Amino acid sequence: MFSSVLIANRGEIACRIIRTARRMGLRTIAVHSEADRNALFVEMADEAHEIGPPPPRESYLQVDRIIAAAKSSGAEAIHPGYGFLSERAEFAEACAAAGIVFVGPPASAIKAMGLKDAAKALVAQAGVPVVPGYHGSRQDPEFLRQKAYEIGYPVLIKAVAGGGGKGMRRVDKQLEFEAALESAQREAANAFGDPRVLVEKYILSPRHIEVQVFADAHGNVVHLFERDCSLQRRHQKVIEEAPAPGMTAEMRDAMGRAAVEAARSVGYVGAGTVEFIADARQGLRPDRFFFMEMNTRLQVEHPVTEAVTGLDLVELQLRVAAGETLPFGQDDLSLDGHAVEARLYAEDPERSFLPSTGRLWALSFPEAPGIRIDTGVRAGDEVTPFYDPMIAKVIAHGPDRGTALDRLSAALGRTIVAGPKTNTAFLRALCDAPGFRSGAFDTGFIDRNLDALGAVERGPDEKAVALGALRLIQEELDDLAASHASRSEHGSPWDASDGFQLVGERRQAFPILVDGARTEVTLAWPKGELAVTAGGATARARDAEAGVFARTPDGVVVLADGRQTLVQRYDPFAVDLEHLDSGDSITAPMHGKLVAVFVAPGDQVEKGQRLAIVEAMKMEHALVSPRAGEVAEVLAEAGAQVAEGARLIVLAPAAES
Repeated sequence: MFSSVLIANRGEIACRIIRTARRMGLRTIAVHSEADRNALFVEMADEAHEIGPPPPRESYLQVDRIIAAAKSSGAEAIHPGYGFLSERAEFAEACAAAGIVFVGPPASAIKAMGLKDAAKALVAQAGVPVVPGYHGSRQDPEFLRQKAYEIGYPVLIKAVAGGGGKGMRRVDKQLEFEAALESAQREAANAFGDPRVLVEKYILSPRHIEVQVFADAHGNVVHLFERDCSLQRRHQKVIEEAPAPGMTAEMRDAMGRAAVEAARSVGYVGAGTVEFIADARQGLRPDRFFFMEMNTRLQVEHPVTEAVTGLDLVELQLRVAAGETLPFGQDDLSLDGHAVEARLYAEDPERSFLPSTGRLWALSFPEAPGIRIDTGVRAGDEVTPFYDPMIAKVIAHGPDRGTALDRLSAALGRTIVAGPKTNTAFLRALCDAPGFRSGAFDTGFIDRNLDALGAVERGPDEKAVALGALRLIQEELDDLAASHASRSEHGSPWDASDGFQLVGERRQAFPILVDGARTEVTLAWPKGELAVTAGGATARARDAEAGVFARTPDGVVVLADGRQTLVQRYDPFAVDLEHLDSGDSITAPMHGKLVAVFVAPGDQVEKGQRLAIVEAMKMEHALVSPRAGEVAEVLAEAGAQVAEGARLIVLAPAAES
C-alpha cells in the first residue's frame, strides 16, 4: 500500500476520500482553486496546493498543475473522485508517465468506455443488448436529423463523451431537433471538450437501473448489485436507491452478468458503473433492458451500495489501486436491507430549479439511526456559480424500503439550510409521493408531478413573513430598550413598547422586503402585545417557535417545511439602479456565463423565442422573450460573466392598443 494520496477533486467527495484515507493511515494532499481556499476539504487535508482561478478549466481540469502538485508533495497516488478528470484517459496516462498510481481503471478502459458510440459497439460484441439508434461518426446536422426521423420520435440526443445529463436532450418532434442538437453539442463541448453526439430511440416508461462493478488487476470481476436511479430531472439523478424496487432474482442475475461482461471486455480495474435502461411498461423483465453507458469511476450515489453491502468502496478503490486482490468473490456478497439517497442542491424548485448561490447562513443535519450525511460545506461557506450546486447527500438505510423512506423523509424534515434556495421541501415531497412509495414510477415521474411536488411558483409563506417581520421588530425594540437602559436608571413612559394610545387599538403599516420584493405587514398591540399580520397570517411573540430563524447581515431567514423566506427592512433610499426593470427587460436568472446571444437591436422576436443562453453550474438555461416585439438593446456580449438580475436584453415598449 502507498503511504500518501492526492485528491484531484473538491467538495463532498474530496472530504469522503480524505476521511477514508486518514482511517487507513495515509497522508492526504488536496488541490484547490482560488474559490476553494477556505473550503472544508482543504482544511481537512494534511497538505494543500492552490492550482488556479475558480473556473474548472483553469484549475481542476489542469492536468499539468495537478501532476506538479503531486510531485512537489511526494504523493504516491492520485484519486480523481468523480467528475472533472476522473474519466479522462490522458490524465491516467499522465499519472503513469509521472510514476504516480492513478486510483481508477487503466487508460485503455477509460478510452474504450469513454465514448458512448464505441462503448456500445464493444459491449454489443460481448452479447450485451444496446438501445437502437445511430452511434456512428457523422455529425452534420441534416444527416443526424434524418437518422432521428428513421429511428422514430421521441429520440434522445446524447453527448458521445458525456455523462451527468450534460449534452443530453429529449426531442419529441422534428421541428425541435435542430435547436436541441445545437444546444446539446455546445453543452457537450463546454463540459467535455467534445461536441459529438449520438441519437437513440427514447424508451417509453423507462427505468434507469445501474449495476456497480468492481475488478482487481488479477482478473477478478464482481458486481455489487443494482441501484435504481429513475427519479430524474433534466436527465440528472435526484433520488437513488438500492436495491431496485420490483427487481426479480432472474433479472438481477441477467443484469449483473451483463455488467460483469461489459467490464471484462475492456480489462477493467477498480470501481465502475454499468448503466442500463429498462422498458418497464410490463414490469422489469430480463429481456427488456439495454446498455446505455459505463461510467469508469465512482458514482455520486455509491453510498447506497455501501449501505446495503457493508463495504467501503473508497477503501476498496485504494486497495485495488495498490495491487491488492479483491477480498471476496461473487458468492460472498449479499444484500442487507434497503438504502435511499437524496441529493440536496442549492436550487429553487419554484423557479424551474434554477441554481441558487450565496452564503450558507445556517446549515445543520439531524443525527438519527440509519442516517448518513455526506457534505463538503458548513455554515458560513459560500455556494458559488463555478461548481456543481450540491450541498449534501442525505442517505437513509433500513431493514426494508418503507423504513428507509420514512427515515429519509424525517431527516429531510429536520434539515436546516438558510441562504441559497434549496430543494429540501421538494425532496421530502418526492420521498413521500404515493406513486414513488408504491413503486409506480419511471424517469418521467418528476416531470409529470411537478405541481403535486410543490415545484411550481407559489406565493410567499404568509406565516413565515409575519414571523420574520416580528423577529426584526422585536430585535429593534430590544436594542432600543437596551439603549434607554444604558442612559438612565429610571424608566420613562416614552420607553414603553406596548403600543398604548388613548383612543382605540393602535394599528400601523410596516414596509418590508420579502425575498427582495416590497410589501407591507400590519402591526397591532392587542392587550399590549405586539402582533404582526401578513395577509391572512398573524404572528405574536408566543408563535416564535413555529419557525426556525437564521440571521443575515440585513435581514432574517425564516425556515418552515423546507421553504426559506428572507425578510428585510425596506429602505426607500436603497434603489438598485443597475437592476431596475421596466418590465421589458430580460435579466440573468442566476450568476453565470452568457454563452450565446441570438438577437441584435432592431430584430423582431416572437413570444417564447430563444434570445440568449446563460450557463451556470455546468448547465445551460435558455432565456426566452416574454412577448412579441422589437429588440431595443443588447447589453452584454457572449462570453461575459453576468450577475443574477443583471439586464441583458431590452425590448422596445409595447405599442398601446
